[in-house]
Amino acid sequence: MDFAQKAQFFTLDVISDIAFGREFGYLANDKDMFSYIKTTEETIPVMILVGALPWLAHVLHSRLFKSLLPTDKDVYGLGKVMGIAKEVVGERFGPNKKEQRDMLGSFVRHGLTQREAESETLMQILAGSDTTASAIRATILHIITSPHVLNTLLAEISSAKISNPITDAEARKLPYLQAVIKEGLRIFPPPVTGLMFKDVPSGGDTIAGYFVPENTKKGYCAFGLFLDKKLWGEDARIFRPERWLRDSQEEIRRKETDLELVFGYGRWQCLGKSVAQVELNKVFVEVCWRFLFCPVLSF
Repeated sequence: MDFAQKAQFFTLDVISDIAFGREFGYLANDKDMFSYIKTTEETIPVMILVGALPWLAHVLHSRLFKSLLPTDKDVYGLGKVMGIAKEVVGERFGPNKKEQRDMLGSFVRHGLTQREAESETLMQILAGSDTTASAIRATILHIITSPHVLNTLLAEISSAKISNPITDAEARKLPYLQAVIKEGLRIFPPPVTGLMFKDVPSGGDTIAGYFVPENTKKGYCAFGLFLDKKLWGEDARIFRPERWLRDSQEEIRRKETDLELVFGYGRWQCLGKSVAQVELNKVFVEVCWRFLFCPVLSF
């Protein structure tokens, strides 16, 4: 089976259920519904380019290119998801509005307009599936190709008193599982798909002893940072969860602070971080405990 594909089926169903109480049905149908994954993967390079060069967004929304952009009338791809989001949001407004305890319901209760709710709901789907799926894929690959890690993780799971399925609270109390998750995010930082530029404020700023003029865009290379031997040691390119357990508390806290950059920092931190953490806390326990994996190379 193609586990990489199944991982994204899982995250899309989870985020759609959380977002507006309705699963897309990827896992039940075992297929890429309305070719959303295929079309998203084709457009991600454009998204990254626009993120690095924001002025391109104005070009793409010009009359010349507007007809090429997805719309809620499309029968597949991002446009189809836009249509579903518009339909579901429409059910929460008007005289016969439906009330439901999900993320969309929270948006409505906090006063978002119908158009704002459509935008926020769509953003959840876009931001909350491919990123988490990439984290699951990369971490599973490193777990099953590292016998010591897999055996240690299974030993911790078997000796723990956990529910079926495991709860988020129970998962947080498993130290080796948490170390595996952190190491998976470190060695392959999937949520970071670009340089994540930030603008230097008015008057400039001094960063690491260097003065940076105002309006300068500063970003960072995630893979360069999280594989830096100066930060992580000579074995920075090796998947070793023990680095999160055996160092001093001060050193571990420093590493955890650095790792937070995977989800952004401060007021710009990813709003879906808590949802992603719940998924990661559950998926590795359930999958590794129930199934025996063997990687297969395809040529």
